[in-house]
Amino acid sequence: MTSSLIRGRPRRAKAHIRVRVAHAVLGALVGAGWLVLPVMTAGEHDPVPVVPAGPVASAAAPQQDGTSVTDLLMPLVAVGAAGALAGYGYLRRTRRARTRTTPGVVSAAPPVPTPVETERQARAALVLADDCVRGSREELSFVDELFGHEAVEPYRHALRAAETELSAAFAIWRRYEEGVPGDASARRQALVGVVGRCAEAGRRLDGEAEALDRLRGLEKGVGAALEVAEARFRELAARTAAVQATAAELHQRYAPSAGAPVTGYVEQAKDRLVFATSQLNESRQAADSGDGRRAARKLRAAEGGVAQAGVLVGGVERLAAELREAARLVPAALTGGEAKIAEARRDGGRSFLAPGELHARIAHADGVLAAVRTELTAGPYDPLDALRRIARAVERLEVGRSGVVEAAARLVSRSAVGGAEDFIAVHRGAVGAEARARLAEAERALGSGTDPDVPARDARDLAERDVRAHGNPYADGHTTGLAGAVLGGILLAEDPDGGPPTSFGGPETRSRRHLR
Repeated sequence: MTSSLIRGRPRRAKAHIRVRVAHAVLGALVGAGWLVLPVMTAGEHDPVPVVPAGPVASAAAPQQDGTSVTDLLMPLVAVGAAGALAGYGYLRRTRRARTRTTPGVVSAAPPVPTPVETERQARAALVLADDCVRGSREELSFVDELFGHEAVEPYRHALRAAETELSAAFAIWRRYEEGVPGDASARRQALVGVVGRCAEAGRRLDGEAEALDRLRGLEKGVGAALEVAEARFRELAARTAAVQATAAELHQRYAPSAGAPVTGYVEQAKDRLVFATSQLNESRQAADSGDGRRAARKLRAAEGGVAQAGVLVGGVERLAAELREAARLVPAALTGGEAKIAEARRDGGRSFLAPGELHARIAHADGVLAAVRTELTAGPYDPLDALRRIARAVERLEVGRSGVVEAAARLVSRSAVGGAEDFIAVHRGAVGAEARARLAEAERALGSGTDPDVPARDARDLAERDVRAHGNPYADGHTTGLAGAVLGGILLAEDPDGGPPTSFGGPETRSRRHLR
């Protein structure tokens, strides 16, 4: 809807033009009057009363016999002045029309962004909303531990609502990446939908941020919250020492590819804990000196470091458990795969595949199972990769996956999704929208019972590419607490010292001032 202010501009512009024209015409008329006046006074009859004869009259008499120079000069000056004013007004209007960026009427509607700009806005909105959800989830885990599930339920409800909106936004974006819809106008509307869903996710979190602050009351005192964070820190420090031995065992017991997903995780966990240690100490010092705001800020940064150290340590522990389970499943999966191959040979006539295609797939499955058996006897191998290959080879036979082969496929899927989730969580300061969207797709597939392995692996690959492009502070083998915290999205990198810590909330509140 156009405002009255904007609607009124063209009318005033036209009114100004009419006034200037009227001034010019009036000046011309005045000048013409001055020109006509001498002619009127040059006739035989006096147009004015006759002055009585006398000395004064006789002195003035010579001037009344003809037209004076002043009478002729004044009209010419008036006409010239009127013409100059009219010309100046015309030139001024012409120059203004040429130089202003929006000629004539100023539109109330903002310029329509280009498709490239709209895509950029959608990507940024997805990353921001995902970061807000992840940061909110991290802080809420500490609040839950201190106040209990019932007190935290309103904030958990807001987080679930934000997660739902974000999941829908990622689904729209993923279809957009695949070329759906195809119409240009509909594609633009799809991007608008992505931005709108992300904004709603942020609004849900922003709406509860102030209430969560009141519940925590960090500015009044961080004592109880510090105790929770320090207790979790001590528990993680003990687990990290044990996980270091676990990671070394993975590299000794299995092929290099088996432990590759958690390479460097122990070092990064130690780095996060070192960062958390310094932040916890500074928080306690600030609390002792009465600086509640600084104490709250340092506590939140420490909580973020502890939470991400937990993700890193948990990632190593989970992968070790998955590899042990996979190693137990491989022999049974081989037996189940051979049964499915025999079924495909026996029921080949009822297959939807052409005879030649079915024969080729059976031969491929036979080769995969033979290769896995060779790996089992040859030495260290990757059990999860072996299960992945068995499950895929059997799936291509289109005879269904059941029993142990299906269990193997589920284990592989959970491992792939969990690994991608962990990596993105602790590197979110560098990971872009594409990797996050593929992870969201994998999570949807896992929930619906379809195979999430491909999108999960794509998500991990894209995320690693983003981190390489961003610059990995661990690439040279040295840990840097501040850089690691920024890479992990714990600090928002708005200031030279890494910026404020992220906290529960959407775009308007996740770095709110009471933590600055």
